[in-house]
Amino acid sequence: MPTGSRAYTRQNAPVTTRRSLLSLALASALAPAFVRDARARDVERFALGVASGSPRPASVVLWTRLTGTELPERAAVAWELARDEAFTDIAARGSETAEAAWAHSVHAEPAGLDAGRWYWYRFRALGARSPIGRTRTAPAPDAREPLQFAIASCQRYDHGHYAAWRHMADENLDLVLFLGDYIYEGASAPNAGRVRLHEGGVAETLEQYRRRHAQYKSDLALQAMHAAAPWIMVWDDHEVDNDYADLRSQSLDPRFELRRAAAYQAYWEHLPFPKALRPRGADMRIYTRADWGTLARIHALDDRQYRDPQACPRPDRGGSNTVLLKDCDPLVDAGRSLLGKRQELWLAEGWSAEHGWNLVAQQTLMARFSWRDPAGGGGLYWTDGWDGYPAARKRLLGTLVERKLKNTVVFGGDVHANYVADLRTDYDDDRSPTVATEFCGTSITSHGLAPERLAAALPFNPHIRYGSSGHHGYARFALDAKALHARLRVVDAPLDPASAIRTEARFVVEAGKPGASID
Repeated sequence: MPTGSRAYTRQNAPVTTRRSLLSLALASALAPAFVRDARARDVERFALGVASGSPRPASVVLWTRLTGTELPERAAVAWELARDEAFTDIAARGSETAEAAWAHSVHAEPAGLDAGRWYWYRFRALGARSPIGRTRTAPAPDAREPLQFAIASCQRYDHGHYAAWRHMADENLDLVLFLGDYIYEGASAPNAGRVRLHEGGVAETLEQYRRRHAQYKSDLALQAMHAAAPWIMVWDDHEVDNDYADLRSQSLDPRFELRRAAAYQAYWEHLPFPKALRPRGADMRIYTRADWGTLARIHALDDRQYRDPQACPRPDRGGSNTVLLKDCDPLVDAGRSLLGKRQELWLAEGWSAEHGWNLVAQQTLMARFSWRDPAGGGGLYWTDGWDGYPAARKRLLGTLVERKLKNTVVFGGDVHANYVADLRTDYDDDRSPTVATEFCGTSITSHGLAPERLAAALPFNPHIRYGSSGHHGYARFALDAKALHARLRVVDAPLDPASAIRTEARFVVEAGKPGASID
């Protein structure tokens, strides 16, 4: 295997196949071979696994968290990054201090790395060694390299097992885009229909959010996917509270700012974000950009922290509602924003004509979705998503028209269904052209819409080329200069950790032609 070239591309990339997966005694999952380095005596100190994220041409973020009893207030954690799985060719090493104040989490940031190549990493602390993770850097700015990636969202722990993560770990991906609802803050109803329960009640304090993250991270299939490739992540609402908007909670809790601060801290502690993004109180900037050589610019957005409250809420509460357009004048207020004015400006200034594609990683369905015939203002819309902020959506898409950017693809989650849609600036004008393409992926496990309800609404939304609910999984993509190929992957049995998986549908977006077609 080549180890020194900066032109290290997918032709050189290590291939992970089912022959390299472990058979786990627990029913959680199968895991790739590079996870098996943790000896039994070490597992207690690294019980939540390892992860990487924020890949750049010369750097990446490596994550772990110390676990177990009798942890000191501060502990030294050594890390190594190697060019080979056997760790005979060390590219970088260092040490971090894991502090109790930050849940003994570790966020190492090796720099000066070769662009566009794979690395392996591990940690050591308190006489124990972590599992081995695999990661990679982004291509050099002038490199022409394809991208293999997946999108995923909404992995409610008590709604199913993580068979989807087990299969994704076998896909040999360069990157994962996680689009929100990494945890769910609510308590589990104690009924026999659930496959596993959340520990404790509703998460509201720092310790409760930490325990919820740790429970999710204990799943071996999720650990395997974190160890397989770097992630770029955005949150949605359930990392804090259902349907929250800025500092307004669904219950209108006057102390919500303290709860949000606790949730943001636990989120940073458990995921591979750089130290520079460590939250300050109730503020944590997660919106960012990442370039993949000359092929693509990725814009990762935050549609929770800066938004205006949802229009026309139910009496005496915040959060979402489903309203008729004619009964909710604030819905069309041109000044309302889902991203906040500063983030809107940041996005508008960052669209790239120099890259082949602009990819938008955000939380929910962007295309209009009416539950009734929208003719004559009769549309019925859900106010928590982009339909609750139509003027903001029009501003975003209008900028693409102004810049003449044809290869923009928006990715979303949140709605627990698969959608493939045309994005237009004016859905009431049949002559309005398609300006971008959308893939909104289904959930990893979270329960979704009844298929018959979706089928009844689709005729009112002809710009949605494909809609399917009732299945769980992820979407897998292959991108090059000529086209984006999509496979919608769904598991057969979400309650079975050993479930098989299948491709529900295939689509392609050809360069220069907004809109997807069957592949």
